[in-house]
Amino acid sequence: MRTIPPEHYLALSRLDGFLGTSEGVYDTSTLAAHDFDVDNRTGFMPPQSPVGRLEAYWEPWELILDDAIAKSLQLGDKPGITPAEMSQSESWRWHVRELPVLSISGLIKSETDLRRAHLMLAWIMHFYLPPVLTYSDTVLYNWTLKTQSHEPTPALDNLHSLTLFTGTKDEQEFYLTSARMELRGVEALELMRSTMDEAFIGDDLAMRRIASILVRLATVIDDLKALFTTVREGCNPTTFYTNIRPWFRGADSDPATRKWEFAGLDTDPSFTYPPELSGPSAGQSSLIHALDMFLGVDEFSHAAGLTGGVGPKKSPFLVRMQLYMPRHHRNFLNHLAANPRPLREIVIGAGDATLLSAYNAAVGALKRFRDCHMAIVTAYIIQPARRAAAMNVAGDGAEVDAEAPLKGTGGTELVKFLKTVRDRTATAIICT
Repeated sequence: MRTIPPEHYLALSRLDGFLGTSEGVYDTSTLAAHDFDVDNRTGFMPPQSPVGRLEAYWEPWELILDDAIAKSLQLGDKPGITPAEMSQSESWRWHVRELPVLSISGLIKSETDLRRAHLMLAWIMHFYLPPVLTYSDTVLYNWTLKTQSHEPTPALDNLHSLTLFTGTKDEQEFYLTSARMELRGVEALELMRSTMDEAFIGDDLAMRRIASILVRLATVIDDLKALFTTVREGCNPTTFYTNIRPWFRGADSDPATRKWEFAGLDTDPSFTYPPELSGPSAGQSSLIHALDMFLGVDEFSHAAGLTGGVGPKKSPFLVRMQLYMPRHHRNFLNHLAANPRPLREIVIGAGDATLLSAYNAAVGALKRFRDCHMAIVTAYIIQPARRAAAMNVAGDGAEVDAEAPLKGTGGTELVKFLKTVRDRTATAIICT
């Protein structure tokens, strides 16, 4: 059993009400609607560098996070952790418990401030006891420019992550690889919008234009794959598996299957035990979900049989990961899913060989992307895990059952899950 102090979880839950979990009624008449918080220059990334520090009132949160980073706090079950490191971590946690309870009412006026507050509380809680950090906290809202620029779209080599667990360039590059992919994916979002506009017209010329757009989309997806492979240039697999990945562990992937206890929930009946406690995952990237939904691949890749986690049977992993996305981005995905003119149906019904070939090229590119994902996971998780199993010690310090299936961040059987998603993506290719 692991216990987390109540005040910061409750504050984080309230922020989720503004940023993560609440749904509302939005203008969904166009894919480019502002309510989706998708920028035509930066996509799901914010168009300006996220707020780097809040006003003085919330400085206690800023300072306690600064202190965790400065002290290079270690996970309690890290192999070889010293008594001094354990004492330092407990001293820091004591200071967290002694923090004043701060009101979030002054944050509601600014979504950018809300994002910073959410990021801070999530990182503080994760340093305290890791269950709650998300992809948006580590990638989307965790960057700044290395050199100030007035260019509308940040250069891919001009990004710097603000907050790290390990302070290593390896962790920096791990997050930035995803950030660069998000920025390259901006063109994919524009191509989706153009396709939906052409589908509304629906004549022969529109079908030819859609075919051209899909050929271009295949190129963009291949570019995403190429960017994915660049993680090898700055992030060492052994460093990642041993020092970085253990920080991403959520309750779903805890080998000891310990229950998280949030002290003080009984003091406020409006809060309940969180149903989801997975760690951060690239499966929370709205960009990849958008590609699946736009191409109609989600009915294959998000298949109902792909469940994971401990305890009662859960929803499919990729469906559950949408709960961790900012609510505007979830609304964007819901809008794609509700498209009255689904691209896949258009291709099947058109009887146009050129359009069919272009669609299959885009799906084929998405399958190659998932081939690449398998190769990266093999190098960064599977092979190090096998080496650790040979030594009977996992990257999180626990003893390893060499026969047990390797778990992903969200509790899935990692190899089986990734192979199934990849293979199901391939079956989305339309045969003539």
